[in-house]
Amino acid sequence: MNKLYIGNVSEQASALDLESIFEQWKIPFSAPFLVKSGYAFVDCPDEKVAMRAIDTLSGKVELHGKVLEVEHSVPKRQRSCKLQIRNIPPHMQWEVLDGLLAQYGTVESCEQVNTDTETAVVNVRYAAKDQAREALDKLNGFLMENYALKVSYIPDETATADTPAVGGRRGFNSRGPPRQDSPNLGARPKLQSDVPLRMLVPTQFVGAIIGKEGATIRNITKQTHSKIDIHRKENAGAAEKPITVHSTPEGCSSACRNIMEIMQKEAIDTKITEEIPLKILAHNNFVGRLIGKEGRNLKKIEQDTDTKITISPLQDLTLYNPERTITVKGTLDACSKAEEEVMKKIRESYENDVAAMHLQSNLIPGLNLNALGIFPGAAGGGMSPSVVSGPPAGAQAGYQSFGCSMFGSEVPFWASTPSSSSSTAFSQPQMDSETVHLFIPALAVGAIIGKQGQHIKQLSRFAGASIKIAPADEVDAKQRMVIITGPPEAQFKAQGRIFGKLKEENFFGPKEEVKLEAHIKVPSFAAGRVIGKGGKTVNELQNLTSAEVVVPRDQTPDENDQVVVKITGHFYASQLAQRKIQEIISQVRRQQQPKASATGPPVTRRK
Repeated sequence: MNKLYIGNVSEQASALDLESIFEQWKIPFSAPFLVKSGYAFVDCPDEKVAMRAIDTLSGKVELHGKVLEVEHSVPKRQRSCKLQIRNIPPHMQWEVLDGLLAQYGTVESCEQVNTDTETAVVNVRYAAKDQAREALDKLNGFLMENYALKVSYIPDETATADTPAVGGRRGFNSRGPPRQDSPNLGARPKLQSDVPLRMLVPTQFVGAIIGKEGATIRNITKQTHSKIDIHRKENAGAAEKPITVHSTPEGCSSACRNIMEIMQKEAIDTKITEEIPLKILAHNNFVGRLIGKEGRNLKKIEQDTDTKITISPLQDLTLYNPERTITVKGTLDACSKAEEEVMKKIRESYENDVAAMHLQSNLIPGLNLNALGIFPGAAGGGMSPSVVSGPPAGAQAGYQSFGCSMFGSEVPFWASTPSSSSSTAFSQPQMDSETVHLFIPALAVGAIIGKQGQHIKQLSRFAGASIKIAPADEVDAKQRMVIITGPPEAQFKAQGRIFGKLKEENFFGPKEEVKLEAHIKVPSFAAGRVIGKGGKTVNELQNLTSAEVVVPRDQTPDENDQVVVKITGHFYASQLAQRKIQEIISQVRRQQQPKASATGPPVTRRK
């Protein structure tokens, strides 16, 4: 995306005028300006320079009385589903941006672009052209916190994927399927590990790690059978640079050791006396489980490996960087062992989340979890858990995207539709609207509502659910009830975001897992089935879901002949318990259907 379109150019303007403006603002260009009537084109040396030209000149610089408009030059055939949104407020909360983008359609990916500007830039891909067109029309110039968004198309290379191959005749398909190595396949094969190793290394050692003409890094990749990306261009001037290693767990560990050996040797050669620690980057979603209850997991790793391990505070997280820095100090051998143990724990957490994700998808028909906003995501967006299309730029580049993240990531919208194959009233009962009462700390109410109710409105739109905060029962109430009404997928998204928000806002400690109490109402005739004979069903439910499930005894059914079931646990446990209970209710209702029809009017048989 190096080619620029310059619009609103005065008829009096010449190529020389445009050249002088670019030179005045110290923006290099790699080819002469092509000036047409009212507009012009120019090539920049690279994408970063093109972005700087857009940020510096567009809407800010006049030429012969006209304010120039500068944006990426995109051929008409590539103006499809991809947009670039610039001038995003630097402290914008993800969920606010999420909700805004989701209003115009299904967001398949949303990735941050590294720029030198204070404001943020993201590239967004919508599922359909008309959605992208509407988003461009509505969001361009849209004011967010006194920042006017700037939206333009960016080239969508896939938009021409269906066109005939070069040399082919119009109306004829290419002969045979694409070859195995053909770029038409669009995605790299599955990598050995779904969770790469992410490291931070001092910038001064990057040259030594790469080696002369890349020889050193090539040797490491060959020996360890890994793919290593050194993100040199990120965060210009930063003291440290991220490195992403894709391989088997053993390959990642071997590459890590090689890199540490190079850094230690370089430190000795350059007479650096201070210790060079190992720094691992991990998504915030996994860090709580790495630490463990009361820090037990981390203490055990420290004791077993004879290392000292510290983790960066939550306050260091930013809008576009959901990663925490795990710093390991010790000997080379000790740090290598610690890396193996730390990454083992992180991969286990990842695999548990994937398993929970697939379990949820089986419980809710039509649930497209790749399009939900509650899993740790990456800037690459829209991929299956097993495929990465290459490590994207940015601090969060190492994680596959399940969609967007309630812990800070991209935001696709709900994209699935329920199956329409059912013909009876209760064959798809789980798609009916449900009401869940979720209890949150009273002090967290302001964070959930947001300034002037902005957050709760955006959350409601994003999830497709009605979300209300019930009045406090008493003045000093420690908990408040959030009433969420909507179908299962909406419940899943809304509750997931609330769990994540409470963690983000530090209402639960860094070593503490977010566990909330949820109440659902079940028909009184089904309560016994939820409990089971001698409490068998409810015990099995608790063992399966890891949630605490309680059906209070001696309840008086309400006016709708319903009683309360209390569920306490972390997000996945609570969701699984809710779905299982709804499943039991559906079974009871199905069993009652024949009884209801049997009491109806008699049917006359034909003779």
